[in-house]
Amino acid sequence: MKSTSLKLADFKDSIFGVISRLARDHQAVNLGQGFPDFDGAEFMKDLVTQKMAEGHNQYAPFHGTPNLRTEVSNYYKNLYQLDYDPETQVSITVGATEAIYLVLTALTNPGDEIIVLEPFYDSYVASIKMSGGVPVPVTMHAPDFSIDKAELENAITPRTKMIILNNPHNPSGKVWNRDEIQMVADLAEKHDLFILSDEVYEFLVFDDAKHVPTATLAGMKDRTITVSSAGKTFGLTGWKIGWICANPEVSRVCRLVHQYVTFSVSTPMQEAVAEGLKQLPQYIPGFVSVYKSKRDFFYAEMKKLGFEFACPRGTYFMMVPISEKTKLSDVDYAMKLIKERKVATVPPSAFYLKSNEGSKYLRFCFAKKEETLKEAIANLSLEA
Repeated sequence: MKSTSLKLADFKDSIFGVISRLARDHQAVNLGQGFPDFDGAEFMKDLVTQKMAEGHNQYAPFHGTPNLRTEVSNYYKNLYQLDYDPETQVSITVGATEAIYLVLTALTNPGDEIIVLEPFYDSYVASIKMSGGVPVPVTMHAPDFSIDKAELENAITPRTKMIILNNPHNPSGKVWNRDEIQMVADLAEKHDLFILSDEVYEFLVFDDAKHVPTATLAGMKDRTITVSSAGKTFGLTGWKIGWICANPEVSRVCRLVHQYVTFSVSTPMQEAVAEGLKQLPQYIPGFVSVYKSKRDFFYAEMKKLGFEFACPRGTYFMMVPISEKTKLSDVDYAMKLIKERKVATVPPSAFYLKSNEGSKYLRFCFAKKEETLKEAIANLSLEA
């Protein structure tokens, strides 16, 4: 029998799937994979039922329903003063993960270099490799996960095509400030690079943090490809409704790939999200309040257990240092906690290619019910 594709020769199961499987096998509280263990917005579920009853159940236009593309365009204009033509610059995808794959496949030629800021969401590197590109890591240095400008610029070569920027940042919970984004933008402009700006956690920012979309910086709209997701915003990750906002030519080639991968996205869910986006001003404050409460509770409890780290200002993740607790690596300590303390976390060394900084941390997801978080803390207290 002939062999399978060499492009996949070094691929492994996603760390998220591995950890979730181990959590099930050992009946551990799962604070690993990044999804809520409670349901999302009730009004959104009512809307999708309504849309199905209204007959929105056949294929949607491959680039997205007109209603959803219009409402995505409207919210970028209303919130960020960004003008995207819904006909030529907004494309609906099967979640942000497909959006990332489409962008990289559509823009990457074999041998093109794509800069990934580590720690990174693992699909970035997989999509780069499947597109024939070469991932080039630049480290966001702990504990504040900052980027050194000289280090970033030194990673840029004549083959560099794009920088991937994730803000707010998974897994660190960092929210980039305007000056930090401007530094990356200046280098992108200087070296004529695209920026793929993954902003799926754009509304999950806390305290005095503000989300600054990369495309809002002067001169950056045409070279920025913005990706976001209704699944994160409405706490309905299983709906898998994402989008790409980009200039018309980038949008055109992303759509060419999309039509041959999934063709189109769930019609009733697109129509429900279109209605839901109209209600963002009323919805977002309560949404943020719920997650801030969970963050505050879990952070305070982790501090009581002796974990010392800065409170994250975005997303629903915490990168927690472990060196004061153990001499084990992140992978070995994560396995120990799953088996002995019945708490599953993600070892973040899976999100690095170059640095070993990830081996000193574990990533916890606090997007969980109160009883889930309390059970996890009780289990971890046996370790303290």
